[in-house]
Amino acid sequence: MCVPQEVRVYNEEVELEDRDPQQDYMLYKDTCADLAKLMAEIQELKSSGAKSVEIEERHRQCSVHFITLKKLNRLAHMRLKKGRDQTHEAKQRVDVLHLQLQNLLYEVMHLQKEISKCLEFKSQHEEIELVSEEEFFQEAPAEISRPHVTRDDNHQLTLARLDWELEQRKRLAEQYKMSLARKEKIQKAIEQKREYLSSLQPGLQNIMQASLPVQEYLSMPFEQMQKQAEVARHLPPPLYVLLVQAAAYGQACDKTLSVNISGDVDEAKALSRRPEDSQEDESDSDAEEEQQNTKRRRATVGVQLEDKRKAMLRRHPLSLCVDLKCKGVIYFENVNILINFLFIFVLHLFFYYLMNLNILTVKTKVSTATDLSGAVSAGELLNSESLLNCLYASDHGKETPNPANRYQFDKVGITTFADYVSDLGHPYVWVQKLGGLQFSSDGAQVALSASHMEKTMKLLRGRLQARLALHKQFSSLEHSIIPVSSECQHLFPAKVVSGLTRWTMMSYQEFTELGFVQHVLKAGLVCETDLFFMAVVERGTARLLAAVVLNPRYPEVMPLFSLSLHWKGERSGRTEDNLRAMESEVNVFRAELQGPRPGLQLLTNQIQRLCVCLDVYLETESQVCDGSEGPREFPREKMCLRTARGPSRLKPFKYNHPQGFFSHR
Repeated sequence: MCVPQEVRVYNEEVELEDRDPQQDYMLYKDTCADLAKLMAEIQELKSSGAKSVEIEERHRQCSVHFITLKKLNRLAHMRLKKGRDQTHEAKQRVDVLHLQLQNLLYEVMHLQKEISKCLEFKSQHEEIELVSEEEFFQEAPAEISRPHVTRDDNHQLTLARLDWELEQRKRLAEQYKMSLARKEKIQKAIEQKREYLSSLQPGLQNIMQASLPVQEYLSMPFEQMQKQAEVARHLPPPLYVLLVQAAAYGQACDKTLSVNISGDVDEAKALSRRPEDSQEDESDSDAEEEQQNTKRRRATVGVQLEDKRKAMLRRHPLSLCVDLKCKGVIYFENVNILINFLFIFVLHLFFYYLMNLNILTVKTKVSTATDLSGAVSAGELLNSESLLNCLYASDHGKETPNPANRYQFDKVGITTFADYVSDLGHPYVWVQKLGGLQFSSDGAQVALSASHMEKTMKLLRGRLQARLALHKQFSSLEHSIIPVSSECQHLFPAKVVSGLTRWTMMSYQEFTELGFVQHVLKAGLVCETDLFFMAVVERGTARLLAAVVLNPRYPEVMPLFSLSLHWKGERSGRTEDNLRAMESEVNVFRAELQGPRPGLQLLTNQIQRLCVCLDVYLETESQVCDGSEGPREFPREKMCLRTARGPSRLKPFKYNHPQGFFSHR
C-alpha cells in the first residue's frame, strides 16, 4: 500500500512576504558586481587564449547570476503591484471616510438651519399688544394671573396674559354690540327728522320752478348763476380769471358765447380745503396706519417713476368749457352754377389746469349743423389736434411755456411735453394769457387776461370761419369746380378754357420729395404744421402741376404755389422765366386776389388766376415749326397788347377789367 506523499508547491508570492526588500537590494548589488567581475574574467581568458573549460565554467556562473537578477526583477514587480493595490485600497478607505464626513457636515448644516428656524419662529401672539405685566397682576383675577406659578415661569405668564386679553376682548365685544344698538336708535331718529325735512323740499322746488319764467323773461337766471358761482369758488386762480373774463366778454360783446364749469366738485372741494385741516387729517390717518401696521414690514419706500409722472401731470378736477357759436352763408358762383352754403357750427374749447406745472391747456371740438364729410382733402381742416395751431404766429402749442417745467421734467424723465399733448391738451401761449399766466415778466392777472380776451375770441371765430369756408371750397375743388363768388368775377375774363382736373391732399414727406419745390424748402418757407395739396390744371396736352402750401393762419398768410408744366418737356419756375412770372401772379398780388374781407375767397381766386395764366401762356407761345402767331393746338382767345416783352420774352399775365385785355406789369 502506497503512502501519499506531501506535495509542496513553490509560490513566489508566499516567499515575497518573508523576504526583506533591503536584503534583496543588497543581493541585487552584489549579483551585479559579481556578474561584472565574471564578465571581466571571461574577457581576460579569451584575450589570453585560456582553455574553454574555464570559460564555460564562468558562463555557467554568469547564467546563475542572470537567473538571480530575473528573480529579483519579478519580486520587484510583484512588490510594486502589491504596493499599488495597497495604495488603492487606502484611497478607497479615505474616499469612504470623506463621503461620510460630507454627509455628517450636511446633516449638521440641516440641523443648524432647523435650529435657526425654530429660534426665529414668531408666533402670532407676538403681534398682539398685551397689557404690561404690572397691569396684568393688578387687574387680572387670581384664577387667571396665578402669581405663584407665572412669576417664575415665562411660558405660563404668556399663556395667562393671553387668557386675560381674550377675556377683555369678549367684554369689549359686548360693549360694541350695545353701542351699535344705541347707534341704530339714533339713526332711526335722524331718518325721521330727515324725512320731515325732505317733505318740505317739493314745496320749495315748486316755488323755485314757479319763479323760473320770471327769471327767463327778465333775462336774470339767478339760480343758474348762483350754482355756477358756488362751484367757481373751488376753481384754481387761472381758470377763475378765465371764467370771469369770458363771461364778461360774452355779456358785453358776444351774446352767443357761453361758459360752463364741469368736473368733480367734491374732489375740488377736497383740494381747496385749508392746509391746517388737511395736515390734521393726514396726521390722524398716519397715526391710525401706524397703529394698524405695528411690527409689520414697512412698504417699499418711494413710488414708481410712472406714478411720479402721472402725479406731476395731474389736472385739476374742474375744467371750463367755452362754447363759441358761429353762423353765416357763403355764396359761390361759377359760370351758371350758384352754390349757397348755410353753416351753423359751435367751437367747444375745453380748458384744463395742470396743478403741479402751473400751466393751462386747451382741447377743441367742432360740432356743425350740416354734414361736412364730403371733401376728402378737407380731413385735416377741422382736426382738433391742429385746428388752433399758429393762432398767433409761431405758437404751435407743443411745448410748455413755463421755464420751470423743464427742471421738473428732468426729475421724472420726461423728454418733451409734446408726447402728452394728445391727452392733456395744447399749452398755447395765448391760453396762458387768457388765464392771467405770464412767465416772461410780472403783471396783473386780470389785466393780462382782459387785454387778450377780445383779440383771441376774434381770432378763434376767424379761424373757424376760414376752415369751414375751405371745407366747402374743397368739396367743389374735388369735383373739378372752382367756386368763384360774384364779388370776384371781375378779376377774371368771361371765358377760361383751362380747368382744374384734380385736387388732392398730400403729406409733408410727399411734398419734400417733389423736385420743383426744393427752392421753397431751402428758403425755409414751409413748416411741418402747414397743410399741403396738389392741384392739376389741364388744357389739351398741357398739364400744369401746382404744389400748394396752406399756412394754418390762412387767409392772413397767403397760400404758396410752386409750378411745374408738362408740355413739350418738363418746365418749372426755376428753369423758365414765364413760369416764375406765373408763380408771382398767384403768390404776390394779394390785394387783387383777396376779394371781400376777410378774404375767404383767396385760395379759389388764386387757382382761377392760375388757370387764366395757363391760357395766356399756351395761346401766346410762339410757333416753332412754321412761325405762325400761335400754336395750332391752342387758338388765340385772349386779347393781348403784346405777346412778349424784354430779353426773357415775358408774357402778359395781368388782366385789365373792364377793358378785357392782358398786359405786362
